[in-house]
Amino acid sequence: MGVRKDLKKARRHTELADRAKVELVRDEHGVVREARTPALAAEATHGSAADIPFTNAAEAPDAVVLRRKEAGHWRPVTAAAFAREVTAAAKGLIAAGLEPGGRVALMSRTRYEWAVLDFAVWAAGGQTVPVYATSSAAQIEWIVRDSGASLLFAETAENATTAREAVADLGAPPSVRTIDDGAVLELAERGQEVSDEEVAKRRAALTPDTIATICYTSGTTGRPKGCVLTHGNLHAEAANTVDLLYPVFKAITGQRAATLLFLPLAHILGRSIQIACMLARIELGHCPSIKPDELRPELRAFRPTFVVGVPYLFEKIHDTGRATAERIGRGASFDRAERIGVRFAEAYLHKFLGTGRGPSAGLYLAWGLYDLLVYRRIRKEVGGRLRYAISGGSPLDKQLNLFFYAAGIIIYEGYGLTETTAAATIIPPLRPRPGTVGLPVPGTAVRIADDGEVLIKGGIVFTSYWNNRDATDAVLTGDWLATGDLGALDEEGYLTITGRKKDIIVTSGGKNVSPAVLEDRLRSRPLVGQCIVVGDNRSYVAALITLEPEAVAHWLAVRKRPADTPPAELCRDPKLLADLQKAVDHANEAVSRAESIRRFVVVEGEFSEENGLLTPSLKIKRRAVEQAYAQEIEALYRG
Repeated sequence: MGVRKDLKKARRHTELADRAKVELVRDEHGVVREARTPALAAEATHGSAADIPFTNAAEAPDAVVLRRKEAGHWRPVTAAAFAREVTAAAKGLIAAGLEPGGRVALMSRTRYEWAVLDFAVWAAGGQTVPVYATSSAAQIEWIVRDSGASLLFAETAENATTAREAVADLGAPPSVRTIDDGAVLELAERGQEVSDEEVAKRRAALTPDTIATICYTSGTTGRPKGCVLTHGNLHAEAANTVDLLYPVFKAITGQRAATLLFLPLAHILGRSIQIACMLARIELGHCPSIKPDELRPELRAFRPTFVVGVPYLFEKIHDTGRATAERIGRGASFDRAERIGVRFAEAYLHKFLGTGRGPSAGLYLAWGLYDLLVYRRIRKEVGGRLRYAISGGSPLDKQLNLFFYAAGIIIYEGYGLTETTAAATIIPPLRPRPGTVGLPVPGTAVRIADDGEVLIKGGIVFTSYWNNRDATDAVLTGDWLATGDLGALDEEGYLTITGRKKDIIVTSGGKNVSPAVLEDRLRSRPLVGQCIVVGDNRSYVAALITLEPEAVAHWLAVRKRPADTPPAELCRDPKLLADLQKAVDHANEAVSRAESIRRFVVVEGEFSEENGLLTPSLKIKRRAVEQAYAQEIEALYRG
C-alpha cells in the first residue's frame, strides 16, 4: 500500500515535513485562539506571475510543463514552447489595443488556451477577469460592466453569442472573440508587428503590488463581488504551498508529479493550482468537465499522481465503486470493505501519530483481502498512480476520507476563500488529520474570534472588493479578514470548520444548528444527490433531498424494477425511503438529538447550476432552494 510506505518513509524525512512549525496563541483559559505558520517562501519584492513561463523557458527550456490533448492523445508542451505561445498571444493583445492595467474577461471552461491567455494578459501588462462558461447574460453583463473589461474571450460560439447579447447595451461594449474559432492563433497573427521588447517592457513594469486579476465571488447570497488579487497575493499562495508540499512528495514518493486540472479556472482554487504547478514545473493537463462520468475516463488516460477536487467528486467515485460491486453481486463485500477500511485507516493513523497501537493482525489480514477485492479497483478508477488528493470547497465526510486512505490515497483537506487567493489552511504533508482542514498555509495566521468566526491574516489576503468600499470595510479590519465561517482550533492548531455564520439555523426552541455537518454526511451516502437542511424558527430540523440519477438507475436495476419508473412514484416508494432513512440516520450520528433531522422529503429534479440552485463550484444557493421548494418545506411542518 503506497500510503503505508509513504508514512513509514516520513519518519526518515521529519526535517522536511516539520519545516513549517506552527506557533500557537492561547487565551487565559488555555484554549488555542490563534495559529501562525511562518512563511517558507520569501516575500516577493519584484516581478510578477507573468514572469513564470519566461523563467521556466530560460532555466529549463526542454522541461515538459504541460500536456495538451490533441486528437485524443496527450502531447507534451515544453517550457520554451509555452513561453513562445504566451509571447505571441501577448503581442496580439497589445495589437488589439490592450493598455497596461486594462482588463480582459475570460469566459471558458478549463482548457489549455485558458492558461495561454491568462499568462499572455499578464505579460501584456493587463488584468484577467474570469467568467464562468455557464454564466447567464445578466451575470456576464454585471461582471463586464463592473470590471470595465475591454476584451472578452468566449470558449464556444454559443458562449460568444450570449456574451455579445449581454454587453450590447453597454456604453463601450468589449470586443468578443471565440476560442473555438481560433482566437489564440488570430492573436498570434495580429501581433506579428509588435516587438518582443514591447512585451518584455510591459512585463518588467509589473510589481508584486500590481493588480493581477479581479475574481468574482460565486454570489450564493446576492450579486457577485470582484475580489482584487495582486501578483503578490498569487506569489504568496503558490510559492508557499509549493515549498510546503512539493519537496516532501518528491522525497517520499520518488514520482514525477503530474496533475489533471478539472476545477473551473474561473474559480480561484483551480487558478492557484495552475500557477503553483507552473511555478514548480509540475506536469499539468486540463479537463473541461468536473462531471464524474466525463472526468473518470480522462483520469484513467492521463494517470495523475495527485488531483485537487471537491467532496462531490470523491463521493461519486466511492458511489461508482459500490454500484460496480453490486452489479457483479458483491455489494455486501463492498460494504464490509468500507467498514474494514475505515477501522484500519483510523487505527493505522493512531499508530503513526503516536496516539494508539495500530491495527491488529486480524485487521491487517482483512485489509489485505479487501485491497485485492475492492481498494485496487478504486485506484484503477482514478488512473492507478494517484497517491494524494486535495479536497476543498466544503468539508469532506471523515469516514469517506478514511475509506480513501485505506484504498491507498491520502486526501488532504484545505480551506480558503476567493478573498484568500484559495487555500488559507491545508493538512501538512504526511501529518493527516481527517475531519480537519489543517494548519495555516505558511505565511498565514488564523484566529478564532469571540463569536467563533474564523479570521485570517497574511500575504494571501486580498486588497479589496472592486468598486465596493463598504463591502471591503465590512470584512477587513486592519490586517484581519473576517471570513463569515465558524470554526475552532485544536491543541495543535488544526482548524475545523463548523459552519457559516449566515447559515446557522436557530430552532424555535433556541437550539443553534449548523446545517453543513448534516448536509455533508447526507451527501456522502448512496442515492442522495443534493440536500438542504432547514428549520430556522421551526420546532425541529428537517431536510430536502434530491436523488442521484445514476444511483437510482442502479437501485432499480438491482431490484429488477422498470428503469422508467416515474420520479413521482420513486419519491414515495417505501423501500427507497427506508434506504434514505439510513442516510439520515448516518447524518444524525454526528449531532445531538436536538440538532438531528426529524423529517425529510424527496423532491423531484436536481439542484443544478442550470436551474440556478447551485453555483459553478457546486455550492448550494440556499436562499434560491428555499424559495423554489417553499411548499415542500411548509409541508414538512404540517401535522
